[in-house]
Amino acid sequence: MLLVVDVGNTNIVIGLYEGKKLLYDWRIATEKNRTSDEYGLLFEQIFKHQGLCIEDVKDVIISSVVPTLMHTLSSMGIKYFKREPIIVGPGVKTGMNIRYDNPKEVGADRIVNAVAGFEKYGGPLIIVDFGTAITFCAISKRGDYLGGAIAPGIIISSEALFLRTAKLPKVEIAKPDTIIGKNTVGSIQSGLAYGYVGLVDHIVEKMIDEMACEGEVKTVVATGGFASLIARESKYINKVDKLLTLDGLRIIYGRNK
Repeated sequence: MLLVVDVGNTNIVIGLYEGKKLLYDWRIATEKNRTSDEYGLLFEQIFKHQGLCIEDVKDVIISSVVPTLMHTLSSMGIKYFKREPIIVGPGVKTGMNIRYDNPKEVGADRIVNAVAGFEKYGGPLIIVDFGTAITFCAISKRGDYLGGAIAPGIIISSEALFLRTAKLPKVEIAKPDTIIGKNTVGSIQSGLAYGYVGLVDHIVEKMIDEMACEGEVKTVVATGGFASLIARESKYINKVDKLLTLDGLRIIYGRNK
C-alpha cells in the first residue's frame, strides 16, 4: 500500500492507496511543534483504529507547505514505516512544465493539484483550492502550469473580522438563506459566503479571458474544505474533487517509481 500525506497550514490530509484505489483517508490538525515520534504514534493509532498494520505500507510520499515539518515527517516515515519518503519538490519528476518566473516558488500543493487535474480532466483547465489560502491555478491545453493567483482563505477572513472588530462574533461558515441578513450572524455569513463566490468567479472569469489562446476552458475544478459551499453558487466551477491532492500525490509517486 502507498501512504500519501499532504501537509497544509491548517490540516494534514492522509490517504492510503492500494494501486489506484483510495482505501482510507483521514484529516488531522497541523501541529508544527509535534515531534517525529508524536506523529509516528498518532499514525499508529489511526492505523490501529481501522484494523490496519503499518508494516503493510510499502512507500510514502509527502507534499508540504510547512517547511518546519518536512524533516519531522521524513524522520517519522523512516522510523515508523521503515521507508524514506518521496518529498515533492525540486528533483522530483512531475511530468509538468512549470512556466513560472521561478518554478521553485510554486507551492508543492499547487503542483500536485495541477498534475492530478490535468491527468483526470485534461486541459485547458483552472483549479481552485479552498485551503488556508485560496489558490487559483491555470493549466494549458498541453499540460503546462501557467501560473495563477492567491487570496486569503475564508477562515482567515472570518477570524480577521472577529479579531479586528469589537462587537462582531465568530460565526459558523455557512451560506444563509438570504443575502440580505436579518441579524448579525446572518449578515456576516452572507458577506463571507457570497463575497467569496464573487471573488472566485471574478478571478476565474479574468483567467479564462487571459487563457483564450489555449482554447475553451471547459473545466473549473474546486477542491479543499469549502469547495462545495462556494461551488453551489459559482457560475464557473463545474467540478468538485475533494480527493484531487491525494490523487496527485499517487500520480507523482507512479512517475518516480
